[in-house]
Amino acid sequence: MSRIAVIGGGVGGLTAAVLSAWAGHSVTLLEAAPTLGGKSHRIEVGGQRVDTGPSLFTFPAVWQELLRRLDSSSGNTAAPAEETAGLHLEQLTEVGQYYFRGQACSLPVPPGHPWHPAWERFVEMHGPIGPDVTQLLTTAVMDPAARPSLARLGSLYGRRLTTRSYLDSLTWMPEGLREVIAIHTLNAGVGPSRTPALYASMPAVMAEEGVWVPQGGIYELIRALERLARAAGVDIRLDEPVLRVKRGEVETAQQVHRADAVVSGLDAHRLGGLLNDRAPRPPRKLSCSAIAVYSSLKRPLPEGMPRHSVVLPDDPSELYASLEAQLEPDQTMAFLNYYPQSDPGPNTADTLAVLLTSPSNGRRYDLDSEFVDRELRRVWSTVGLPEGFDAFAAETTILDPEHFSRAGSSGGALYGPIRPLWMSGPMHRPSHRSLTRPWLWRVGASVHPGGGLPAVMGGAMITTHGLLRALGPAERTGR
Repeated sequence: MSRIAVIGGGVGGLTAAVLSAWAGHSVTLLEAAPTLGGKSHRIEVGGQRVDTGPSLFTFPAVWQELLRRLDSSSGNTAAPAEETAGLHLEQLTEVGQYYFRGQACSLPVPPGHPWHPAWERFVEMHGPIGPDVTQLLTTAVMDPAARPSLARLGSLYGRRLTTRSYLDSLTWMPEGLREVIAIHTLNAGVGPSRTPALYASMPAVMAEEGVWVPQGGIYELIRALERLARAAGVDIRLDEPVLRVKRGEVETAQQVHRADAVVSGLDAHRLGGLLNDRAPRPPRKLSCSAIAVYSSLKRPLPEGMPRHSVVLPDDPSELYASLEAQLEPDQTMAFLNYYPQSDPGPNTADTLAVLLTSPSNGRRYDLDSEFVDRELRRVWSTVGLPEGFDAFAAETTILDPEHFSRAGSSGGALYGPIRPLWMSGPMHRPSHRSLTRPWLWRVGASVHPGGGLPAVMGGAMITTHGLLRALGPAERTGR
């Protein structure tokens, strides 16, 4: 049995801790905050419960693969992983409602909409690759098991390596639909010219396989992972920030933890400061950040309001350029996530999340900030809501780039630095395992940018698979 120290209790760290402990190793998880979840938290706004961070769960097959790996762990004597986790996913009726240059359309594009024929053609090409994407999300790129999926995707995109170049080659696709598809690359924190062509397929796959939310809210995923970790005997230490990391040990304010291997869920820039005494040099180019406005509502929004809406800027190229230059754009991309009180849960009033894509400038924002006020007005008007935001919001909490920078990357960058194209896909940097410190392994959003929860969970599965192979079989004691 090896001793494994996991730094960070976000989705990636929790997944790695669960897999390692279910395989029979002694695992200590060190989290600096008083709660688990990383960017995914549960807060109270105006007496109502609100979940922060990711709002949707895509590629549910990644979750099922995690459960399968746990149940197949040699020597497992616990209850089935699915029963222990207690997570119940519910499928939504659509990916969301999109607004662009005066046009509104949901995904999947409904019959009768001008974009419908092109959408059907696109889905016919890309919808079936969902299993291949799941395979690549959970399998190392050099693993022979990944080769068939890589070959199929290669034949689909050809020499068009970026999302932008691939979509621009589809001359039969209306410009509006093309931009709706392209804007999804901001899930990786950068524009479509910076992401592999694979990102173009994501909306079609999501529409084909569905988008999901855990019953009770997205934070239920964190609680499910915590249940799996505790059932496997993970020693979870909250309020214990790490001060230094070196071979064989992890030092915190409370004690020194001996470890045969270390798994870090921290941003690579922040981890660098724990590995030596020198202050790490901040990255020059950063992925985007966010200004998240969470509100309890005085009264419900008008009947028929979509649960999830996306408002695009009139000029997406200006948005991408501004974000890369770490400047506030003229118009940004905004998500509106509406949660009626009738949803399962303890709330007695409706809640709303307005998520504004922002530059990684490390700034504080409030409702009176010019950028926030302007964009809230534009978004409110675009989706056709009456009166104004203030007429509905009872109490509001804002998370901004300054908030995300405290325990994350410089400036609050959600996915760390911008990387060259060839390092932004499967051949990413930092890699799963440190080349100079073979005892150090990495997980988290900065290692697997984009793709949301499935990418972070799948990346942790890839990392932990390599870690367990390197450590060898654990001595089983049962649970």
